[in-house]
Amino acid sequence: MSDAEPILSLEHISLSFRGVKAITDISFRVARGEICSLIGPNGAGKSSLFNVVSGVYVPDVGSITYDGTVHQRMDPSWAARHGIARTFQNIALFKRMTVLENILTGRTLHTRSSFLEHALRLGRAASDAREQRKKAEKIIDILHIGDHRDEPVGKLPYGLQKRVEFGRALVSEPKLLLLDEPLAGMNYEEKLEMSRYVVDVNRDLGTTVVLIEHDMGVVLDLAHHVVVLDYGSKIADGPPAEVRHDRGVIDAYLGQVHDEEAAA
Repeated sequence: MSDAEPILSLEHISLSFRGVKAITDISFRVARGEICSLIGPNGAGKSSLFNVVSGVYVPDVGSITYDGTVHQRMDPSWAARHGIARTFQNIALFKRMTVLENILTGRTLHTRSSFLEHALRLGRAASDAREQRKKAEKIIDILHIGDHRDEPVGKLPYGLQKRVEFGRALVSEPKLLLLDEPLAGMNYEEKLEMSRYVVDVNRDLGTTVVLIEHDMGVVLDLAHHVVVLDYGSKIADGPPAEVRHDRGVIDAYLGQVHDEEAAA
């Protein structure tokens, strides 16, 4: 785990739904500039934890420290304004809009012109539109989706749609990017390609990334830091090489894979 200053610290987070525990006393830190992977079997509480960090869920107890500010609960609009962006397990794009239009929706908080100026094309509207288009085109170039710029997203293959969703989150210029299963449903080549984009964004843009992923091979190659959950509790937290040999992880996560292979 990096010794760099943490951009995100979770302290004793617990969350329940109608008395059923989803997360129990979870604490860990994410260093500024790292790729942290959150892994664990289905139902381990990974997406629930993302929802706590982004403000969708309010924890029963615990605190979230983001970029030096402590929160008992995270307000979603505050999180978005202060540089937290996320993608979702299920693609949440506007299927009839083009790639460019979808990515431009990620620039909403950066728009300087008022609604009236934009509607009537007055004042700052033209220069503002050019600036937002420039930012969107930069992300399109980084993710190599320029050939599909003007295509409706709904007509694109699944892997490309996932890349567009990644681009929409990235164009908001986040300090902290939460990726909820960005490789889910992809074939091997698509996973490798998306993994390279995540690494490039982290290295070249300095974006801190926390991602949920089930493919242990990808996690070990991609992440600087791994946090493992099982039944809503943290069972391991550290560098990939260390976590890989943790007996609790082998039993809870890797052991599950080995059992499935033996039964096949």
